[in-house]
Amino acid sequence: MAVVTIIGAGMMGSALAFPARENGHEVRLVGTPLDREIIDACRASGRHPKFTRRFPDGIRYVQIEGVDEAIRGADLVIGGVSSFGVDWFGEEILPRIPEATPVLTVTKGLLDTPDGRLMTYPAVWAERLAARGLTRSLNAVGGPCTSYELVAHDQTEVAFCGADPAVLERLRAIMQTDYYHVGVTTDVTGIESAVALKNGYALAVALTIGVNQKQFGEDSPLHYNSQAAVFGQSVREMTRLLALQGAPSPENLAVGLGDLYVTVYGGRTRQIGILLGRGMDVDAAKETLAGVTLESLVVAERVARAVRLRAARGEISEEDFPLLLHVDDVLTRHAPVAIPWEKMKG
Repeated sequence: MAVVTIIGAGMMGSALAFPARENGHEVRLVGTPLDREIIDACRASGRHPKFTRRFPDGIRYVQIEGVDEAIRGADLVIGGVSSFGVDWFGEEILPRIPEATPVLTVTKGLLDTPDGRLMTYPAVWAERLAARGLTRSLNAVGGPCTSYELVAHDQTEVAFCGADPAVLERLRAIMQTDYYHVGVTTDVTGIESAVALKNGYALAVALTIGVNQKQFGEDSPLHYNSQAAVFGQSVREMTRLLALQGAPSPENLAVGLGDLYVTVYGGRTRQIGILLGRGMDVDAAKETLAGVTLESLVVAERVARAVRLRAARGEISEEDFPLLLHVDDVLTRHAPVAIPWEKMKG
């Protein structure tokens, strides 16, 4: 039996408590300072407020004040914060974790640098830890897996990525079940970039749903031609972006494409994409979805900013990324949605 400590009681971090506990491990679910009500609810009912299914028996629910005790003796620490908690997790939590204890993060996103590079969150954390003379075993999970379907035990296949294959195999042994299937790879850049990029492009596909609803009515049947065409363009642009980042294993794009598919068909990104496609301004759309974490907007803006900067230096061409840049225009320049069909031809 292993000890698995999950820090962050968001939906995905909490969902991973299911396979971990069902595998017979001791599970400690620690809330961030923003998760106090969630931890109280879990203690009272044995259920996350956003899940319909109860947690397996035996999980410990810990408020943030108990984080050091919850980390002590852990064989695996899972980082369950959203991209908005990256700085907090890196500054407040990672230094507390023993160097020998592997970390597995579910946080998705990329950080753009002033020189136009795109950094994965494990790379960001490693750089900041190194500046403090610290090192950690930083691993990540990516793939087509929504939290509520993981809780429902729908079959899925994800990838654990990190620098040490032996560590990855150990993490797979802890977490894999008969419904949660795990592959391993040392291509952290490819996996983490692909599953982050999918957020911005899932938003692009969802725009077409809203556009069709605006034209044919909100209760009209779904139209798939436009969704498929934008999905295809998303594949082309994601392929170019992974090459730009020097991802060593092009086949890991498939992990991001699976994640793109599931994100288009469910969740928060679909919601805001449809609202924007219907003609709603981005500020009004965010107000409509108040309280919903919208990581897709952050990813799209950061990647577009890096692309524009590198294009201005002549390193790449904006013409290779018409869909991404249109999404950015909608989000940051309040442009109306007008899918750039003529610019998307191959």
